[in-house]
Amino acid sequence: MERGSQALNYSTVFEWSDKKVRRVRDALAGEEPLQIQLGRQRLSVTMRTPGNDFELAVGLLFTEGIIQSAKDLANPQDSNGSRSDQNVMKIELKNPRTINSKRIKRNFLANSSCGLCGKAYIEECRLQGIKRPNARFRIDPEVLCSLPETLRASQVLFGRTGGLHAAALFEPSGKLITVREDVGRHNAVDKLIGWALLEGRIPASDCALLASGRGGFEIIQKSLLAGIPLLASVSAASSLAVQLARECGLTLVGFLRGRRFVCYCGEERLGLGTSPK
Repeated sequence: MERGSQALNYSTVFEWSDKKVRRVRDALAGEEPLQIQLGRQRLSVTMRTPGNDFELAVGLLFTEGIIQSAKDLANPQDSNGSRSDQNVMKIELKNPRTINSKRIKRNFLANSSCGLCGKAYIEECRLQGIKRPNARFRIDPEVLCSLPETLRASQVLFGRTGGLHAAALFEPSGKLITVREDVGRHNAVDKLIGWALLEGRIPASDCALLASGRGGFEIIQKSLLAGIPLLASVSAASSLAVQLARECGLTLVGFLRGRRFVCYCGEERLGLGTSPK
C-alpha cells in the first residue's frame, strides 16, 4: 500500500464480479490522527482525512466554544498553524489568558471524532449563548431537492473512494458556496465552519447546510453556533437532535433523497406552514 499524509492512498485489491476475479489498484480515503494543540496544551486527537487541517482545528475550537471569532487567533492567515509534523496542528491565540481551562478540559474529555460518546452528561453539550437563527431565511423545496446532486458532483474524493462524508454550504438559490470532505462527519462540518469563520462568514445566516449521514445532536449544535438557519441531511435525525432544533428555531430536514424529504421542524422556511409550538 502506498502511504503518506494525504487525502488519498492506494492499494492493490481483489475484485470479485459475476464469478470473475481480477487484481485492481483501488483508491482509499486517507485516515490519520491529527493532534490539535492550543499553545502548549494538547486538546484532542481526532481521526481525520488529511487536508484543511487548520480549518478543522479552528472549526472545532469555535464549535466547542473555545474561541468566538477569527480575531481570537494570533495569525488567522497562517493555514499551516505551527506544525511540528503533518499530524500535529498547533493553534496560537492572541490572548491565551482569557481561555477557560476548566471548559477546555470538560469539552475535550473524549476524542472529538466520537460525537457524544464519552461525554459525562448530555447537558455539558448544550453550549450557552446559542441564538435563534435567521427567521427570514427561505428556500424553495424544489431547490432543496436539487442540493444532494450538486453536492455529489462536487465530492472529488468521494468519487474516487466512495468512503468520505461531506458537508456543504448553499445559497437560497441552490448555488454551492463551498464543500468539505472527511472520513468523520463531524470533522467535515468543523472544516466547513472553520472555513466560514476564517472567511468572515459567521454567522452564516443566509446559508443552508447539507450534511451526509444522519442529523445528530452535535451537528445540530454546530449549525446553531454558526448561525445556520437550515440543516438538511440525507439520513434520519435523532430524537435529541430534533428536540434541540425545535427549542432553538432551526429548520431540520432529513431523508433528503430524490424528490422527497422529511421536515422535522422549522417548515415555515420551506413555505410548508407554521412550526408547531
